[in-house]
Amino acid sequence: MSLPPVVWPAGLGVLGMAGAALLHLVDPNEPGNYPTCPWLLLTGTFCPGCGSMRAIALLTHGDVLGSLSMNPLLWLLAPYVAWTYVRWLHHCLRPPKSPPRLTPGWFLWGMLIVITGHWVLRNLPWFSFLAPGTPLFPGR
Repeated sequence: MSLPPVVWPAGLGVLGMAGAALLHLVDPNEPGNYPTCPWLLLTGTFCPGCGSMRAIALLTHGDVLGSLSMNPLLWLLAPYVAWTYVRWLHHCLRPPKSPPRLTPGWFLWGMLIVITGHWVLRNLPWFSFLAPGTPLFPGR
């Protein structure tokens, strides 16, 4: 028995919503609720994803600026991730007649450069505003 193709994007969507609900109900700022980032634990530096759980938790509570201050990269990549997910869901519901075009190499290289740049810069003292929890707009 094979599953319809729409099961995979729908299942991932349900899983994502369940994860957001869990982050809304169980505060990631309280010690012991979630494991520490392995990269942070081993190196003492922030990885590109550090602060993402707290950012999503703050977003579920309606704090957009707080969420942005936890991980600006998450907000930068969110439109692309959402577009890709909707496109995947659409292709599962209405399969295209021709094979889908691949993502251009320049775009993938650009994403790699942006993610790596964010990773390096958020650990430098001059760019500490990229570190999780640092207010992007002090005084607000």
